[in-house]
Amino acid sequence: MLTAPTVGAMFRDQVTFRRVTAGVLLIVAPLLQALAVVVDPGTWGDEREAVSFGANPVLAQIQSVLYHWSWMLMAVAVLGLVHLTRRAATRLGHVAGALTVLGYLQLSGLLLTDPVEWWLGRHHPPEEAQRIMDEMLGLPGVMFGFQLPWMFFGFLGLPVLTAAVWRAGFVGWWAPAVVAAGYLGSFAVSYGPATVPFWAAPVAALGWIGWKVLRMGDEAWAAYYPAARVSPERESSRR
Repeated sequence: MLTAPTVGAMFRDQVTFRRVTAGVLLIVAPLLQALAVVVDPGTWGDEREAVSFGANPVLAQIQSVLYHWSWMLMAVAVLGLVHLTRRAATRLGHVAGALTVLGYLQLSGLLLTDPVEWWLGRHHPPEEAQRIMDEMLGLPGVMFGFQLPWMFFGFLGLPVLTAAVWRAGFVGWWAPAVVAAGYLGSFAVSYGPATVPFWAAPVAALGWIGWKVLRMGDEAWAAYYPAARVSPERESSRR
C-alpha cells in the first residue's frame, strides 16, 4: 500500500521530489490544455479571435492562462520522461526531450498575442484587426525568432519522446500511439470543435504514465540514476 510523502519530506528528498513532480505534471499539464480548448471562445465561435475574444473576454483570458500553464508545466514534465530513457533509447530521449522543452516554452510566449488581438478587435473592424495582427506577426524577427519552426517542436517532439519511453520498456506501445494520434492528428483539422477530442486523447496516455511514475516508488525511480563510475582503487587514492 502506497503512503503519500509529507510536503516537508518531499522537499528534503531529491528522489521523491523529482518523481512526484514528474508524475503530477504529466497528469496536470495535458489536462489543462484539454480544458483550455474547451473554454476557448475561438473553439466554438468565430475563428477570427479578434471577434470571438471580444464576444467573451472572460473566457478568452481563462483559456490563455490555461494554455500558458499547461505548456510551461509540460516543459518541466518532459524532464521526467527523459529520466525514464536513461537505460534505453537514451539518445532519442535526449534529442526529443530537448526539442520538446524548447517547443513548449516557445508556445507559451506566443500567448501574449491574445490580449493584443482582443484589443484590436475592440477598436477596429474584424478585417482591419486581422490585417494589423498579420502584419505584426509577419515581421521576420517575430516569425523566425518566436514562431517557425520552434512552435511545432512541442507537439512533434512529445510523441517521439513518448515513443522513446516505450522503447525503454516503461509503457506499452499504445501510449505513444495515442499521443501521436492526438497531437499530430489535430494538424489535420481546423482549430475548433474537432480539436477537442484530439487534445483530450493524450490526457489518458500521459496521465497513465504519470500515474505509473507516482506508483513506482522512490527505489524504482532512483534505479534509473547511473551508478558511480569511480573505481574503488581510484577512490582510495583520493583519501
